[in-house]
Amino acid sequence: MRRLAAFLILAFAAVCVAALVSFSWIKAEVDRPGPRREPVRIVFKSGASLEQIANQLAEAGALRHPTIFRLAARFERVARHLKAGEYEVEGRASQRDILDMLVAGRTYVRRLTIPEGLSVQEVITLLSTADGLVGAVNDLPPEGRLLPDTYHYAFGDTRAGLVARMRQKMDRFLEKAWQSRRPGLPLKNSEQTLVLASIVEKETARADERPRVAAVFLNRLRKGMRLQSDPTVIYGITLGQRPLGRRLTRKDVEAPTDFNTYTIAGLPPHAIANPGRASIEAVLDPLASKDLYFVADGKGGHAFAETLAAHNKNVARWRRLRKKASGANRKSTTP
Repeated sequence: MRRLAAFLILAFAAVCVAALVSFSWIKAEVDRPGPRREPVRIVFKSGASLEQIANQLAEAGALRHPTIFRLAARFERVARHLKAGEYEVEGRASQRDILDMLVAGRTYVRRLTIPEGLSVQEVITLLSTADGLVGAVNDLPPEGRLLPDTYHYAFGDTRAGLVARMRQKMDRFLEKAWQSRRPGLPLKNSEQTLVLASIVEKETARADERPRVAAVFLNRLRKGMRLQSDPTVIYGITLGQRPLGRRLTRKDVEAPTDFNTYTIAGLPPHAIANPGRASIEAVLDPLASKDLYFVADGKGGHAFAETLAAHNKNVARWRRLRKKASGANRKSTTP
């Protein structure tokens, strides 16, 4: 009887030692840096089982032992709390790191930058190629109503939802900017601000010029002069659906459209692009100047003038520079 008791005690001790050794090994394996050296992105579908999640991680090279991952998840009672979504598993991430990430739902955050000056259709085209977004945009917002910015989204977000966020962001920013406008502007409401800001956006990409370009157009509105903006002529031809792909001709400038500010008085019926914050702020807080004209200066900026005579000199200078550049290009392409 004593021998049996001693045997049972030894057997129990052996089992305890084995269990302790196994537990220690499993714990060490859970905390051990993972086998994959580089980050990897994995999408876990909604409703995926613990086994499916472990197998995906193993197939991606992020786990050595999927069985240990499953045991650890069950032992810590988190097996039912692993959240679906797209995750980026860092290089050398341990099983503990991965479990913590899945329980917390720290999904991979994607980014998409919408540049200033795109039309609504150009934004939709950009969204159509954005990886991870789903669905179509069936209801296009009015032109100019999407705020250019960098937007964050997760795998599986809808394009329509992201467009709605862009529109809401523009609405909030525009209304706040309108409330803090400079007094005495020849603008009736925030919608007219948006229209003029879109023209400023298309006229110059230089931040230092926007308040001065805005001042020119505002001065013209005060005097009842036509805006005479080339980008409005282009929009009247393309309606923001495509690039013009060529220089404007005299025939283009003289052709009447709803947007051609050489032939219509005042502002076009709506925006011609999606302006950025800086262009909107420039319209609502323009440079104090008497300028009524501007033309390209051949250096990436513009030459401004208060009188038509001074403007004509600037135009003549620009034409000489363009002719000289055109001649140089022809020579460089001649064999």
